[in-house]
Amino acid sequence: MSNDQMIMMISMLAYIIAVLVIGIIYARRNRTTDDFYLGGRRLSPLVTAMSAEASDMSSWLLMGLPGVAYLYGLADASWTAIGLAVGTYLNWLIVAKRLRRYTVVANNSITLPDFFSNRFHDRSKILMSVSAIIILIFFVPYTASGFAACGKLFQSLLGVNYQAAMIASAFVVVFYTAIGGFLAESTTDLIQGIIMSIALVVIVGFGISKAGGIDQVAVNAQSIPGFSSLFQTFNPKTGGASPYGFITIISTLAWGLGYFGMPHVLLRFMAIRKEGELKTSRRIATVWVVISLFAAVMIGVIGAAAVKGLEDPETIFIVLAQKLGDHGIITLILAGFILAGILAATMSTSDSQLLVASSSISQNFFKGLLRKNAGDNLIMWVSRGTIVVISLISAVIAWNPENSIFKIVSFAWAGFGAAFGPVILFSLFWKRTTLYGALAGMLSGGTMIFVWKFALSPLGGIFGIYELLPAFIIACLVIAGVSLLDKKPSKEIQDEFDLAASSNPVE
Repeated sequence: MSNDQMIMMISMLAYIIAVLVIGIIYARRNRTTDDFYLGGRRLSPLVTAMSAEASDMSSWLLMGLPGVAYLYGLADASWTAIGLAVGTYLNWLIVAKRLRRYTVVANNSITLPDFFSNRFHDRSKILMSVSAIIILIFFVPYTASGFAACGKLFQSLLGVNYQAAMIASAFVVVFYTAIGGFLAESTTDLIQGIIMSIALVVIVGFGISKAGGIDQVAVNAQSIPGFSSLFQTFNPKTGGASPYGFITIISTLAWGLGYFGMPHVLLRFMAIRKEGELKTSRRIATVWVVISLFAAVMIGVIGAAAVKGLEDPETIFIVLAQKLGDHGIITLILAGFILAGILAATMSTSDSQLLVASSSISQNFFKGLLRKNAGDNLIMWVSRGTIVVISLISAVIAWNPENSIFKIVSFAWAGFGAAFGPVILFSLFWKRTTLYGALAGMLSGGTMIFVWKFALSPLGGIFGIYELLPAFIIACLVIAGVSLLDKKPSKEIQDEFDLAASSNPVE
């Protein structure tokens, strides 16, 4: 390891030690499962906003999205970013306040499966069980994408073995999440969000300088067929431009629908200390997301001018950060800090996913079905054990460094969006929704993701659209149809709905 690499590594290790210390500090504050899974519903507006968005914008923000822009140009990355920005705002505007209120009304639900079960008075716990299984199915590959990003980071930076780096990074995430719980995870997410913001801005500025100025970036983009257009895309296989039509644009914008079903984001809405503070959180979150997405897309475009012929486009952020470190000791330290941004992006999502997935097992399976009288201490230990097991499975999936981070995240994002998004919206805003309607919608949305992705999408044409859009629509139709065919919800369920829909604050 060279002296330059050592200096950058020390900067990154300082960050890792900081998050481990936070985990140890917050371990003492977890006295109940409510503390461990939801922080006792006492997050501030700033922590709520930044932890929600940092946990959402995983390593694909610094690696996956810039990689797409580097390889294909503006169209795919930009329409994805626009869809995500709009989805973020609408989720905070429409869902956040109602979900915060309804989870309190619905027997103080502390997990998403809890809410589904309590909302529909599901005594059989089938809705809780199915939603917990869906969380496991889609969070395991999602977590794997984060571990893969860490492996790629250390392999590119230090030339170390990919698998060894990936496992070491996973250990750090598992440690502070397992002992610190939701409060540790949310606090580190705030720090990670700030680091990600600084990293993005610095790399954009340095990348422009490295490319020879903004004019050279523009000249390079215009010299590549379809690269600078929002309605064409560069085809690296043919070296020419391919059309980016209306259907494809709508399909890409559908990324925004995924927000309505993201458990790790929805959990932040449930955890804020007062529902009246969500307006402040919404403003912070929206501004941060818009700036971050714009910067991520620009890094890909700028990187295409500054670094030619990159073998793995998803490492463009890492490569630019390394080049920044070539200009002296100060820039080396700064480069290490910036590369910690990738760790921050990865950890902020992986910790959230691990906590949500472990809660689905310990709180919803173990306590909900197997040991209903289990104490808080036992449940938290089961949760910690689950975090370890899920991490091991995720590490196996992430073992192959050739797997695309963007593609893994895309599939998991679609799964949550289609399985949970429609159910969340109907549960919060349509009193006539029934238990069997919600169950049918959840199953049809999740199943259609697999059917469309692996059976219909290969056919091309209209079937080539992003699987989230058709699966989301089908789930909505199924929920409405089954609910109308089913008998009306009980008066007690309807009264709870009216209470959650009222203008009176519920704290």
